[in-house]
Amino acid sequence: MSTEDEHHNLQQLQLGKLKALLKEICPSNKFYRHKFDKSGFKISDLDGVAELSELLEKLPFTEKKELQRDQAENPPYGTNLTCAPGDYSRIHRTSGTTGEPIYWLDTRQSWQWFLDCWKKVYRGVGVKDEDRIFFPFSFGPFIGFWGAFEAGLQLGNFCLAGGGMSSVGRLECILEHQSTVVCCTPTYALHLAQVAREEGIDLPSSPVRILVVAGEPGGQVPGTRKRIAELWGAEVRDHHGMTEIGCVTFEPEGSPGELCALEEDFIVEVVQPDGVEPAGEGEHGELVLTNLGRPGSPLIRYRTGDLVQWRAERGELGGCASSGRFVGGILGRVDDMFFVRGNNVYPTAVETVIREFPEVAEYRLRVVESGDLNSLEVDVEAVADDSSGGDLSERISRALHDALLFRVRVSLVPQGSLPRYELKASRLVREKDKQ
Repeated sequence: MSTEDEHHNLQQLQLGKLKALLKEICPSNKFYRHKFDKSGFKISDLDGVAELSELLEKLPFTEKKELQRDQAENPPYGTNLTCAPGDYSRIHRTSGTTGEPIYWLDTRQSWQWFLDCWKKVYRGVGVKDEDRIFFPFSFGPFIGFWGAFEAGLQLGNFCLAGGGMSSVGRLECILEHQSTVVCCTPTYALHLAQVAREEGIDLPSSPVRILVVAGEPGGQVPGTRKRIAELWGAEVRDHHGMTEIGCVTFEPEGSPGELCALEEDFIVEVVQPDGVEPAGEGEHGELVLTNLGRPGSPLIRYRTGDLVQWRAERGELGGCASSGRFVGGILGRVDDMFFVRGNNVYPTAVETVIREFPEVAEYRLRVVESGDLNSLEVDVEAVADDSSGGDLSERISRALHDALLFRVRVSLVPQGSLPRYELKASRLVREKDKQ
């Protein structure tokens, strides 16, 4: 079968699933019934639609602020609920890094779909039946690696939860139980490696062979990725998902530096960050997703706020049908962009430079807002055994100037003074100029 035929079959599969989803949710889901009434879409519009693009054009976008407002007006769970209250068995909450946290409910059917997506991620990144997976995760209301843990159990892998442990305790657990795969954020992977060095633990000699990282763009930032791989002596595989949308992408074993979406489970669109028109191939755009297996609380054409660069490349990748991939993974958040002296900057551009310096243990960005002349300042904390001398801040400042083409003030701060993150790191601070 040609790649064109495979792509057509994939789109027809997506179209069939989307039609079935719409027919299931329209009678009882108040949130989408109201949205569709307001937009003019009727379920009868499905008749005669033969192409996926034709149906998508009829459907409105969904934005996170709508979900936040809906839950504020209809506490605690809002009205994006297709099923009766007794049918829901799971509840999770978003991290709150992009505004007021929202709750998300799952039926048994929807949660099983979530786990099935995670199983595809495991196979795509190269996790084997004999792998022993460790989760240094608090297992609180944030969805984090809950799905990864339960999916691993269903696959028959040895899974060990690391909730309620110190970082030292987690490292000892990894060694004692001979874990071969670790699931965590890029930031926490770096932190565990730093603690291991302080405790005299030789991580590269451990059995760990793969780190599955998620929650931040760092897994695709070259300097961050390289440093994690060197400190652990293991391969780094990126993944991304969202509490409200599901488990979306994985970094294929044979295609590093890119993310492949589970397109049998999600419809992928990339639009202009400040508009509704599709972004051109190779252009930066906002990721828009429709999940096809979570009817209990679905999302149709959801503007994720994630910045991506899409490249069309049809065929099978990592065992999944694919029409393309995200070059460089998730590049950042659309709303994280800031302006400094006429230059638009994303935090990942700064991280790319900083992570080239192994002497850096942690850092923080401070955008000092002063009308049209914002400035960028970076606080840097050196590793405990740094012996590079006192010119670290100057060297980082020069490297940032070369990369960004404007001056950045870099300051060294005391060791241990910057926060450490187990979940999503929040390193960007916006301040008003006091002068």
